[in-house]
Amino acid sequence: MAKVTMRQMLEAGLHFGHQTRRWNPKMKPYIYGPRNGIYIVNLDITMKLFRRAYNYIVDVVAGGGSVLFVGTKRQAQAIVREEAERCDMFFVNHRWLGGMMTNFQTIKHSVDRLKKIESMQADGTINRFPKKEILLMEKERIKLDRNLGGIKNMRTLPDVLFVIDPKKEEIAVSEANKLSIPVVALTDTNCDPD
Repeated sequence: MAKVTMRQMLEAGLHFGHQTRRWNPKMKPYIYGPRNGIYIVNLDITMKLFRRAYNYIVDVVAGGGSVLFVGTKRQAQAIVREEAERCDMFFVNHRWLGGMMTNFQTIKHSVDRLKKIESMQADGTINRFPKKEILLMEKERIKLDRNLGGIKNMRTLPDVLFVIDPKKEEIAVSEANKLSIPVVALTDTNCDPD
């Protein structure tokens, strides 16, 4: 298991929540108390829940399951991509398209279009088209790659959704809930833990 200590959590500032006026009452069991207008998160509970989430994801991956990392916040985009690629999993780090999981067949058509344009570029068949069409296809490829590049090789729905901020990724979480896909999320004091 990855050794994460209480000291590392403190140094990373995990104990700082949101301002006391911006909180979700459902987070009360996980909050130590307010200090200088900011809620302090109880790191004892955080450590237990971190271990539980970690063990769950390890079990899913060991069983051959897949994880979809979702983090579209500007601060999280790069790290979401790096970590998902490092563990050879899938990611969405630019924009969650509505229906990405509930309308997966349609999304697969867009992914197929992205792959087709990329293969045309790779083998040079794209050069048969007029310049204007080539530019339009390149624009389309860039847009598709930005939105769907992280799930390009995802054949089926993921077994787990790993979400950086469930408040911002509300649509992704609700789609996962509709499809009974478990969600592991990094929450703050302003989020709904359910």
